[in-house]
Amino acid sequence: MNKKLHKPTESELEVLAILWKNGPSTVRLVNDKLNQKREVGYTTTLKIMQIMNEKGILTRESEGRTHVYQPKISQEEIQGKLVDRLLETAFGGSASNLVMQALGNHKSSKEELEKIKDLIKKLEDKS
Repeated sequence: MNKKLHKPTESELEVLAILWKNGPSTVRLVNDKLNQKREVGYTTTLKIMQIMNEKGILTRESEGRTHVYQPKISQEEIQGKLVDRLLETAFGGSASNLVMQALGNHKSSKEELEKIKDLIKKLEDKS
């Protein structure tokens, strides 16, 4: 697989997040969603999505005159690669420092904390 596939830009991550949430979509839908957060021109969104298609991050299907795009890579795979890169570059490979920073900077819900506790228990049971 292409290495650039695992290093999407911030703009590409925004597009991917919309596609993961909404499923296969047209440029118009993606552009409308982007414009809910900040103003982005249609041609800019189109160009980003065309580049993502060329990189192999998205696939494109023609439906008449309309093109429908969808991610070629899963949200979990991208998240894993980004966390691995962040862990190595910003935290010197220390997972505990990453987790402590994340929990210290983010108010977690009771449900999130329970999931974290369950994961810790599973990891302890494997040791």
